[in-house]
Parts: sequence; structure tokens; C-alpha cells
Amino acid sequence: MSTLRRALGLLSIGLISVFAAACAGTGARTSMAIAPAERSAANRDYAARFASPEWPAPNTIRTATGEPGPDYWQQRADYDIRVSLDEPSRTVTGRATITYTNNSPQALSYLWLHLEQNLFRNDSDGALMTGPGDRFGNRDSFEGGLEVLGVSAAAASDGSPDPARALTLNVYETIARLELPSPVAAKGGTVAFTIAWKFKVPAYGSDRMGISDVADGPIFQLAQWFPAVAKFDDVHGWNTLPYLGTGEFYTDFGDYTVEIDVPATHLVAATGVLMNEAEVLTSQQRERLSAARASAETVAIRSLDEVRDAGSRPAGNNGRLTWRFAARDVRSVAWASSSSFIWDACFLPGAGIGSDGKYGTGEGVLCQSFYPREATAWSKSTQYVRSSIDHYSRMWYAYPYPTATNVNGIVGGMEYPMVSFCGARTDDRGLWGVTTHEFGHNWFPMFVNTDERRHAWMDEGFNTFMNYYHNLEFYPDDLPRRGHPRRWARENPKPFTQPVDTAADLLQQGTLGATQYAKPAVGLVLLREGILGEARFDAAFKEYIRRWAFKSPRPWDFARTMENAAGADLGWFWRGWFYSPAIMDQAVTTVMQADGESRNARVTFVNRGGLIMPVVYKVEYTDGTSETRRLPVQVWAQGDSWTTTWDTKGRKIRRVTLDPDEQFPDVELGNNVWG
Repeated sequence: MSTLRRALGLLSIGLISVFAAACAGTGARTSMAIAPAERSAANRDYAARFASPEWPAPNTIRTATGEPGPDYWQQRADYDIRVSLDEPSRTVTGRATITYTNNSPQALSYLWLHLEQNLFRNDSDGALMTGPGDRFGNRDSFEGGLEVLGVSAAAASDGSPDPARALTLNVYETIARLELPSPVAAKGGTVAFTIAWKFKVPAYGSDRMGISDVADGPIFQLAQWFPAVAKFDDVHGWNTLPYLGTGEFYTDFGDYTVEIDVPATHLVAATGVLMNEAEVLTSQQRERLSAARASAETVAIRSLDEVRDAGSRPAGNNGRLTWRFAARDVRSVAWASSSSFIWDACFLPGAGIGSDGKYGTGEGVLCQSFYPREATAWSKSTQYVRSSIDHYSRMWYAYPYPTATNVNGIVGGMEYPMVSFCGARTDDRGLWGVTTHEFGHNWFPMFVNTDERRHAWMDEGFNTFMNYYHNLEFYPDDLPRRGHPRRWARENPKPFTQPVDTAADLLQQGTLGATQYAKPAVGLVLLREGILGEARFDAAFKEYIRRWAFKSPRPWDFARTMENAAGADLGWFWRGWFYSPAIMDQAVTTVMQADGESRNARVTFVNRGGLIMPVVYKVEYTDGTSETRRLPVQVWAQGDSWTTTWDTKGRKIRRVTLDPDEQFPDVELGNNVWG
């Protein structure tokens, strides 16, 4: 009997193998077949898939655990700025006294500055690389650029550069080298200088600044508008990548005092706290603003009905007013000014970081919006701001700033510390999406200071990942446009030609959204829900934010933090998802089952896409029961085919389905089911 049973068992295996090959889907084969591609790769080192990308060796500045080391340092630049807006000529004139602190271990004999307005010269490199309709281009053949009016080692009595102590500034496109009279000493040396400039505001400035002509007066949005000291760090030294349009900015933290001189009819929104309310607001507006600071509901500071009422603005001095703002520990300042602004606000009590370093114990955040009558959806803006600040603070890390301001104008969507520019006007859902995205950027890169020129995915992708969960909370019945792995795979079934970690200015046209926003966001959702699990991921991601808040991480700092805080070796994940264009295509090719064996189920899976992931599959039996099983990612160290066995305890397999909960970005679903 034993011989007969063994023979029948072998016959059963053979029959089921033939049936499996017929039913396995596209490209199915039995475990005995070897495809030509597999034969040619017989000597391939599959274990190399598990090596980490070639990151710099850890040191005492950036450690092996992903933490800033005992010798970590970063520079500081503090700004005292005076600026004036001339509405008829659409010109900004400014001067700044900049105090630069050199905390590096070496003396610096010169400084590099960013003169980003030079992008808007017709002959700039950025203008030559973009067309008239590009989002980050120089539209309408606008001839702009920044004119330096003077730079000196000290200021004259009126605050302007002192000609007697003039410094040499050599301008190269959007950067300039400032020659110093003597080196700035290492480890705490400082230098102060004064620079004056002016420029004409472009009507559309690469979606980061511009002018919107609306019924009640033009809206001026100003960002990347002043000469800023370039970042000097331990990785690249001077970070002098040019401003070409797509790549954003990477600077040091500093304290800012900014005085903004505008027509008295204007309201001004800016990074920081308004310091002179009594001088620029009416008594009624001050009372309303005080009420808003105690209200969860939106309070009108200047209503639509008051926009055309001259009494809603103080007379000013010769028809002008100077608004004063102060901001601490920010990497830039943006502002907007217009006579057309409606202004409303509310408060998020208990928000912000308290003296104990915890969310919910701070003094709270003033949430506010500035917009024209044309922006009919914006009565909801302030609550969208409040919801965004609250959600990201609860889920990840406390919002550290006292204000959060949304401004409508020509800029479609752009972020700066405490200030966001959003262009949506009449679409509630569009306004929501831009608002939550731009305010998420306060986390990345505004206080986790990533290099947006080289690693845009570390701010756009991380922020889009956070947006995914806020969208699920706010619209629980709708799948967010970016973030879900299965949706990603359906919309991006082919390999990319460039990896995620490609500098924004070097990306192929039309791929910025997919490579810098969507793919890294999907990767983090995948890591959280499909690989590590929510609790394990969340603890590590929060640790990354805590470690690098108000510091400047690199990709390897993030990866090492996640690995050490989560207790997982993820070299295969970083290599495959962020540094390779490969796609995921797992297939179930063979299901065999023999009677009378303790491990009688044999199922073969094949990795066809190049991107390796754990294997998660659901087994359904003919008796109506089912179970979900998992194979570790390390099975792919042996090759691109793996056969697993288990004891079904007498149950017959009816169906095997890969990724039953749709947690993985498999691009070919036709080979995911047997049965």
C-alpha cells in the first residue's frame, strides 16, 4: 500500500503542476522550467540587493545611528531687513544688515550669497532652460534681475551701506562671492555686513512670487526676494547650486526682524509675529484680532464689506505705513501685500511646543488667511489651516511657530516658514489640497532643514506622505491621489528612467511630481503599513523629526535613524525604492499539493520586476477556511524564484492570492492569483 500511495502522490503532484502552469496567469510556468533570462543570471550575486546604498561613512558629526554627533555644527545667519514696495512701478527696494556666525571648524575668508532674483533676467541659465508656459519658468519675456546698490562691512547712519567700507561682490548668475576684509574665525566667529538692492517684481515669478491683478488692487507675493547667505555645511562646504527654477532653497536658520513699508491702504501678511499692531491696524481690527486669539471659530478682522471702506485702514504717514515683523529660528521670510485683502483668523489653543517640549502645552497658534473677493472658497481657508496644523502636530511633531498664514494670489502653491501661498480660489477641494500640503511643509523642510536643491524628495515626498493621512482623516471615504501603493502601481506600471534621489533641476521634464512627491510618499506608506507596521514606523519617524528639528539632515541620516530606531535592516528598501528605477512584479506560478505529506503544499513565487519586497499571500481552501501567510524579503537573496512549503492539515488549496490587502505596488495583477 505504501508503494501505491507514493506512486499516486507523485502522479497527483504532476497533474497539479500541469494544471498550475495552465492557470497561473501571464507567463506562468512550473518550478521545473527555467526561463532564458534566469539561465543568463545564474551566477548573479542576488545578495547584493541587500547592501545599503554607498553612503558616506559615519563620523562624529553624523553618526552610524543617524543622530547628529557630538561634533555636529551648523552656521547661523541673522537678518535685520528694511524693505519698501512701490506699487505703481512694481518695484521692491531693500537693505539688510546680516550677521553671520561661523560655527564650522575652519575660518572663512569669503561668503557666498544667493541673488535669486537674477533668475528673471532673460539671459539667465534658468530662463534659457524653461519655456514661457513652464510653472518654474520666466514667463512673458519679463526682464528682471536684482540690482545691488551697495555692500559694505558696516552701515551708514541711515542704515545703508557705508561707501567708506565697501566690500567687493562678484556676481555669477544667481550666486555672488563676497570678499571679506579678514577671515571669519572658526567655532563662533562672526561678521556683519550691510547690503542694499532693488528689483522689479515679475508678474509671475516661477510660482514663488508675483502679482495678481484683482478688482480691489494688485496682490504682491514676495518670496526669495532678498540676498541670502548660502549654506556652508560639513558635506559640501559651500552649497552654491544655482537657482534654475525647479530646485527650491537650502539655507541656515536665523532670527529676522523685517520692516515692510507699503501704501497705507494695504494689509501685509508675513513670516513671524506682527510687532506694531497699534500703528498699522484700526482699533476695531485690534479688538477683532484679540477676539480671534481666543476663538476656535473664524473671526473676520477685515470683512469683504470693508475692503472698499477707506475707514478700514489708518491714514498712515504720507499715505504709507511700515509693518514690523519678528521671527525666530527660520530659514527664510516671505510676505504679501495688497489693498484687496480680506483678513480672518482663529486660534488653535494649547498648540505649539511648551516649555516641557510637548505638544499641547504651548501658547497656541494664530491661524489666519488673506484673500481677495474673487476667492469665494476662502471663507474655509482658516479652518483648513487650523486642521492641518493640529493634525500634523498630533500625529508627528508639535508645530513650533506662533502663526500660520494662508495667502491667495497668483502663486499656485508654495511654502515658507509660517506662510503659504495658495492659488485656488473657487474650488473647496482644491483649496483644501493645496493648503494642507503647503502647511505640511513647515515640518519638511522648514524646521527639518533638508536640501531642496539636491534631495527634493526629502521635503516634497515626506510632506506628501503626511498629507496622505490628513486627507484620509478629513475625507475618509476618498482615497488620496498620492500615497496608496496599489494606486501608484496602476498609474506607474513602467520603470522610471531616473531614481528618486535625483536633483530636482536634473529631472526629465514632467517627472517632478511622480519622482519627488508621489513615489517617496508611496514608499513611506509602504514602509509603514506593509513592511514595519504602524507602531514601529511611527516611533522611528518621530525620532527622526525630533533628532533633526532645526538641523540639516542628509538621506543617510534619515535611513540610519529609521533602521536604528525601528530595529530593521532596510538597505534593500532604500536601494530598491529610492536609488533604483525598478518596479515590483511578483507572480505566483506554481501550486502543488501531495497527499499524505506533513508539508504537502508547495507554492512557487517569482520576482519579475527587479524590485524586491516581502511576499504576502492569502491561501483559500476548499473547506471555506483561509489564512494569510508571509515570506521575508530575504528569500530574494537566493534568486528570483522561491518555493515555500507548509502543512495544510488535510485542507485542499482552492486559490492563492498575492498581496490580498493591496499594501504593495505590484504593477501586474494578472499573475497575482492562482486558482
